[in-house]
Amino acid sequence: MSVSENLIKIDERAGEPIGDLIRNLRHRRGLTQGGLAGKLADVSGNDAVNRRQIARWEHGKRIPGRYWRNWIGVALDVPVGHLNRAAAFSQFLRAVPDDHEVR
Repeated sequence: MSVSENLIKIDERAGEPIGDLIRNLRHRRGLTQGGLAGKLADVSGNDAVNRRQIARWEHGKRIPGRYWRNWIGVALDVPVGHLNRAAAFSQFLRAVPDDHEVR
């Protein structure tokens, strides 16, 4: 199989994985992972999220569910649709076979 057969082209407008998006937005807002966890607990009234969960999202170990994406949108002042697209992109990247390169 040639190298070109293992490439999956991605339109640059597809966005970025949700973990990268959350980390970039958090940095722009001057928040630590713990600070974002605290802000999410405050706005949602749910203290089930902590710094480790934020780290898992940012490192792509987990994709936040719709519930948390809604609250992340509130906490980071970003449209939830943008977060949903980033989550879908992350799910797509997880589905790409290991022997394929995404460009």
